[in-house]
Amino acid sequence: MAEAMFGAGCFWGVEAIFQKITGVTSTEVGYAGGHTDNPTYEEVCSSRTGHAEVVALQYDPAVVNYETLLQAFWESHDPTTQDRQGPDIGTQYRSCIFTFGDEQQSLAERSKASAAGRFENPIVSEIKPTPRFWRAEDYHQKYFEKQGLDVCPI
Repeated sequence: MAEAMFGAGCFWGVEAIFQKITGVTSTEVGYAGGHTDNPTYEEVCSSRTGHAEVVALQYDPAVVNYETLLQAFWESHDPTTQDRQGPDIGTQYRSCIFTFGDEQQSLAERSKASAAGRFENPIVSEIKPTPRFWRAEDYHQKYFEKQGLDVCPI
């Protein structure tokens, strides 16, 4: 198995998108990219911890490649809005790709350059090596699934 980590707004919706991709074997939502240890949802929502809401996933590279995951990332949100997705505003909703190793870093940078032509405004998504991941509270895990939702109702 291989790992990937993406932030593209509210982690509930991001998780639901990646769960549907054949070859993604597990997902977990949480917080990454900040400066506070073991942050709570309330702390992250204050925008004072520096964390983004992210989905960490494992995937089988024999079934799905990283490029396909990147394509899903670019197609699932607006990577040209700084610290915002739809009605959700704050640094925790920023667009980010946290990479595992040089190959993912290179592929992410190339995909960003390729995706740029699809958007009217410049892409503001961060691409950085994976920082420490803090698992979100249990009630956030598989949230849409627990609510009987398929996609974000907004």
